[in-house]
Amino acid sequence: MTDITDAKKAIAQLRQEIERHNHLYYVEARPELSDFDFDRLLEQLLSLERQFPELVTPDSPSQRVGGTITREFPSVLHREPMLSLSNTYSLLEVEEFYNRVRKLLLLEGVAEQKMVAELKFDGVAVSLLFRDGLLVRGATRGDGRQGDDITANLKTIATIPLRLEDRLVGDLQGEEREVEVRGEVFMRKDDFECLNESRPEEDRFANPRNATAGTLKLQDSAEVARRRMCFVAYYLKGLKDESIAHFSRLELLSQFGFYTGDHYRLCHEVQDINAFIEAWAAKRWQLPYETDGVVLKLNDVRFWEKLGATAKSPRWAIAYKYPAQQARTVLNNVLFQVGRLGTITPVAELEPVLLAGSTVSRSTLHNFDEIERLGVMIHDRVIIEKSGEVIPKVVRIIPEERPADAKPVLPPMHCPSCQSLLVRPENEVSYYCPNEEECPAQIKGRVLHFASRNAMDIQTLGDALVEQLVARKLVKDPGDLYFLKEPQLEKLERMGQKSALNILRALANSREKSYEQLLYALGIRHVGRATARELSQACPSIDVLQQASEEQLATVPDIGPVVARSIIDYFAKPSWPQLLEKLRTAGLPLCASEPREQVNSNFEGLSVLFTGGLDRYDRQRASELVLERGGRVVGSVSKKTGMVVAGLDPGSKLQKALKLGVRVVSEDEFEAML
Repeated sequence: MTDITDAKKAIAQLRQEIERHNHLYYVEARPELSDFDFDRLLEQLLSLERQFPELVTPDSPSQRVGGTITREFPSVLHREPMLSLSNTYSLLEVEEFYNRVRKLLLLEGVAEQKMVAELKFDGVAVSLLFRDGLLVRGATRGDGRQGDDITANLKTIATIPLRLEDRLVGDLQGEEREVEVRGEVFMRKDDFECLNESRPEEDRFANPRNATAGTLKLQDSAEVARRRMCFVAYYLKGLKDESIAHFSRLELLSQFGFYTGDHYRLCHEVQDINAFIEAWAAKRWQLPYETDGVVLKLNDVRFWEKLGATAKSPRWAIAYKYPAQQARTVLNNVLFQVGRLGTITPVAELEPVLLAGSTVSRSTLHNFDEIERLGVMIHDRVIIEKSGEVIPKVVRIIPEERPADAKPVLPPMHCPSCQSLLVRPENEVSYYCPNEEECPAQIKGRVLHFASRNAMDIQTLGDALVEQLVARKLVKDPGDLYFLKEPQLEKLERMGQKSALNILRALANSREKSYEQLLYALGIRHVGRATARELSQACPSIDVLQQASEEQLATVPDIGPVVARSIIDYFAKPSWPQLLEKLRTAGLPLCASEPREQVNSNFEGLSVLFTGGLDRYDRQRASELVLERGGRVVGSVSKKTGMVVAGLDPGSKLQKALKLGVRVVSEDEFEAML
């Protein structure tokens, strides 16, 4: 085709047809074309746009194919904070929420109260900004106030319209007619399974949400496009008439071309809410995507602002989360894994069973004290559940169904990796392999720890690759990583020139990490991230640290005699001087950089401990916020601890803090103190 007028007409027809089929496939779930025929349509469009590049527009379906390489994701401020919802597992608390909102509305003279019940998609929250109908920005939730600009990646998702229909844009506010749409990016179960099947077993994702989160931060949008994801919209802001109810906004989003979920409902009474929750408790497993609860929102948007919000959650909405699912199965055998410190961990091999939407065949048993507490034996019938619907664990046995051939779980005598005789130190619950320098499993564990996200963050070093490097004796300690050559890497399985160069590039980038991260990456026993931070401040170089006495180390905050002895023992190892020389030659950060400027003194002199999961911050960022305000972050509770910040599932540290009378605050209170 050589005539631009004809080309323009053909391109317009192809775009309309392609978007229609996208909507039929992803939103209405009634495709009319095979994948092959759809790809032929798309190829016709791409061919014409290559021939007439001046006709390419930002809202063309060709922009979903990807190809943009993003070296970094700039931060963007949200127009309004993207608050997280308060969670509950209790129907009684749902009723209390309902009555609380009703009481506040009655004070405003409103007698009728309607709630919208929506299924809670298990995905990643994002914000989309449309200007004059065109998608101009897409961002992650981030910390709620600011997120990362991932527009190029979000454009590859077929259920995100690149342009809103002209006939509807007139309902938007302002001269530029801006609208914000928020929702959840998720991966359908079948697309997730296809993605995992295409990857080596050791590199597979644990669940669709993990796959989605990892995919959204990929630098290559073409790879993002290949991993088919979806978007469900649940929030619309920017209408001329801001009094339009939430249920009507969901319907308007559908008219805009968004997928809004198939099963939301307008509830007039709390009984309607309970019926919706109970109905989907079992039915949700038949859905083609993962859900983990029900979101309830006040339908009358006019009162959202009046009801307000806490520091992190709106008062006009709540999320009910379904409790952990349980299943019965048989414990067929117990295997033993070797950790980086030589710790032997028993792992239950289970008769495969469907639990919370996935097949479970393994579960950790932690240590032999846990095995004794459970009273579990091989061939026992057991009850397992998923913690947070992700991690399976054995919660109890069924003693009345114990078979005649049940046999006790005996601790191994020898290391399953190197066959060394195991030891069990006095007053410890675990067995250990003492062959630290030669045990392949321990070497592999140390290298993986060194490369992990909170350490040196060498993202290309996966489990299978490290296993090959150790097996071929190319790497005996983390320092050897920095002396690998391209030809050595190219000879490994599933490795080509491009992959080898990516690994070398990631290793080079890790040289820019901090001294504090390096101390954590070394894997010194008992030295976690908080302890590494204290060490980096007290001993600002590796030379100062290794020359410190046990008495000097024991005076460092959060470091007692046990940790001090562990540090001394680490630097006394015969292998340490050789590793240090490799790290020095490789140019790694062996001393602290200039301390960052203090934001304020709100935490001056206060030692803070975090326990449980936080909604708004990861643990590292929360710790940085305390340090920037003059405080300290500690890893264990004592009478000297100034404050404990308790998140979700806080565990034994919270109980100890309460027993010692240490001040305990919620994440809301912590954030207010910042």
